[in-house]
Amino acid sequence: MDIRLFQAAKRGEETALEQIITQYQRPVYALCYRMLGNAAEAEDAAQEVFIKMMTKIHTYDPSRPFAPWLFRVATNHCRDRLRRRRPVFSLEEGGEEGAWEWMPGNAVNPEAAVEAKEEAEAVRRLLECLSPMDRALVTLFYWQGLSYAEMAEATGLTLSAVKSRLFRARREMARHLRREILQPEVSHAAQPRPR
Repeated sequence: MDIRLFQAAKRGEETALEQIITQYQRPVYALCYRMLGNAAEAEDAAQEVFIKMMTKIHTYDPSRPFAPWLFRVATNHCRDRLRRRRPVFSLEEGGEEGAWEWMPGNAVNPEAAVEAKEEAEAVRRLLECLSPMDRALVTLFYWQGLSYAEMAEATGLTLSAVKSRLFRARREMARHLRREILQPEVSHAAQPRPR
C-alpha cells in the first residue's frame, strides 16, 4: 500500500478509506463467502471486516504487505462468526408476508447460469468438508493468489503449518470429491434392476 494512502487512512480521511475499501472489497467478500458459504452473511461479514480495519488500522505495520494483514482480520472475523453460528433459515422470512419472491436474474444464457451455479455449489460443498482455517487457506491461495509467506502472515500460522495444512486440505477435498463421484454409482448398483 502506498505510504501516503496509509497515513491518510490512519488519520481517518474518508477518501483514503474509500480507496482501500474499493480496492479490497471484492477479495474480502470472496474470502468471507468461501468461508461462510452464504452470500448475505458474507456481505455482512465483509462490511464488519472493513469497520474493524478502520478501527485497527493503527496496528498495521506499513513496512509489510497490506493484503495479508487485511485477510487476517477477515479470516479471524469469519472464524469467530462460524463459532457463533446458529441456524438462520426460516420459512417465515421468505419475503413479503412470508411468501417466496421470484427475483429475475441477469444471466444472458440460462444454461450457462445453471452450470455456473452447480459448479459454485460443488466448490462450496468441497469447502464445507474443511475446517474454517483450512477453508481460509484454500481461499487465500487459489482465489486471492497469496504466497505461502503471505498466507502465514494472514492466518498467524507458521510457514510449514501453512504448507502442510494446505496439502492436507487439498487431499481432503480430493477424497470428498471422489466419494461424491462414486456415491451415485454405489447407490445405482445397490438398487434392484427392473425386470
